[in-house]
Parts: sequence; structure tokens; C-alpha cells
Amino acid sequence: MSDDADDPIFSEAISAPTGLAVRILDLSGANGSDPLEVVRGFVSVEHANAFARRYVRDSVERCRTAGMAPDQVLEAWFAYGEDAEVAGAGDDAWKSATELHAFAETRPADPEDRNWRVLDPRREEDDEEEE
Repeated sequence: MSDDADDPIFSEAISAPTGLAVRILDLSGANGSDPLEVVRGFVSVEHANAFARRYVRDSVERCRTAGMAPDQVLEAWFAYGEDAEVAGAGDDAWKSATELHAFAETRPADPEDRNWRVLDPRREEDDEEEE
């Protein structure tokens, strides 16, 4: 993570609470109340929050088609999208409900706002396996 050393999201000085994870939920109900997956390995609450936020932002955009009104975007997301819940962060956990309407109203100005993959802690594991 040397390229990320200056980014506070990856700060080693901030320790991740025990049990910190992001639960990915299928809103279509295909998985019931069980998460599709649970992502672990975040180095801080900020890291988990940023991952979850970008994941949901990307999911909203994948549900959007040209000409949709914000309420239609939300309807599509609740029917077909994926939510991300930060577990183990207590009151510091990011929640999609706080930004969901803003996401539906406007497309992201920067494509990086959707790039959850760069924050995925499993990416580091994959990189280590390739070496």
C-alpha cells in the first residue's frame, strides 16, 4: 500500500475495530436477508465507509437508464440494486440512506466516485498472490 500511504483512508495509525466489515445486500430479495458477501480486511472505519459509499454509488448508476427521474432511479435501485452496510463501526458507520436521494438526483461528476474496486481490501490479497 505504499502509493496509498498519504491517504488517511489507509492510515495505519487509525486501527480498524474488531469485526469491521461491509455487508453487500441484494435488494431484489434473491438472497433473503442474508448478504451476498461480506468484505473484510479494511484498515480503518474510513476505508470501509469509502468502499461502501462507492459501492452503493456504483449500484445506483448501474440501475439508472437515460431519461429516468430520480424517483424512478430509486425505484429501480430498490428493486434490482445492491446496498452496502458497514458493520462493526458503530455510530461512525456510513449509511446509504444519508446520501441515496442525492445519488438518485445527480450522476457523479467524477467516475472515481464509483470506483469501489480500488478500495477493495481483497485487491491487496489478489496482488500478493500474483507476486
